[in-house]
Amino acid sequence: MELAGFDYLFDPNKRLFYGYLFSSFLIAAVYLHFNQNQKRLILSPKLWLHPSAVLDYTYFVVNLAIKIFLIFPIVLSAKSITIFIYEQATYYFGLSSLHFSYIQVMVLYTVCIFLVSDFTRYWLHRFLHTIAFLWEFHKVHHSAKVLTPFTFYRVHPLENILFGFRYSLSIGVVTGVFFYLFGAVLDFYSILGVNIFVFVFNVLGSNLRHSHVKITYFAPLEKLFMSPYMHQIHHSTQHLNKNYGGYLSLWDNWFGSLALSKDVKIKRFGLRKEQMNDYTSIGKMIFVPFINLIKRKRSVVS
Repeated sequence: MELAGFDYLFDPNKRLFYGYLFSSFLIAAVYLHFNQNQKRLILSPKLWLHPSAVLDYTYFVVNLAIKIFLIFPIVLSAKSITIFIYEQATYYFGLSSLHFSYIQVMVLYTVCIFLVSDFTRYWLHRFLHTIAFLWEFHKVHHSAKVLTPFTFYRVHPLENILFGFRYSLSIGVVTGVFFYLFGAVLDFYSILGVNIFVFVFNVLGSNLRHSHVKITYFAPLEKLFMSPYMHQIHHSTQHLNKNYGGYLSLWDNWFGSLALSKDVKIKRFGLRKEQMNDYTSIGKMIFVPFINLIKRKRSVVS
């Protein structure tokens, strides 16, 4: 169990792992060397000490405590789901007779875990925008006026619960199917205990997605992979319904929600001006979504 926010700096499974922060810093330094006009903004204390950024830092600590004491105890573990899937498959279909080599299974499992996890992340993120009830809670994340790596953790506790279940279900189902098909000797290619694909994407600047560093890819590449700027586009007020993808933009390309970097110039981050005052404190970020839902229900009834 995580005991302090500092654990995030040393856990490769977390976005704030010092290795990912360092690689993002190096990428940003190279970018700013060739883009001096952005250097003043990125290095300005006004950015890092902006009220929105300071709120992110504070909310990170509060949200961590909520995760530990309220969310972790109620989210099903991937292991429980794995066992359930394996037992049900064995009961209904009998023992599997597939015979693949250890290397073949390892490659398949590594790829499937990554693709299924990213695919389910895409759809949950999209539902958070398109289902009115869920959007009330996801607004918290989009209320950031400036972006820093800590903005990644500006997430309502209810959304954390949903993503916890998503993770357990996707990992548990895939692992259960593989245990059934290929047996209990199962592993995936990893670096520091992290799926190799996730590790590589994080090293290549995942923290820059929540930043003002405009890192883009060539258009053909952005139809497959989510560049940092593409996620920044998603945070702009005019393109909240674009670029839902996590590591892959492939899903956005397939399902009609893709916005390429070359086609968009960001004007402003956040929500509509009249909504921003609803998320200026930790209390508001936690309770305003519930208040808005109650108001909506009353207006419907009346």
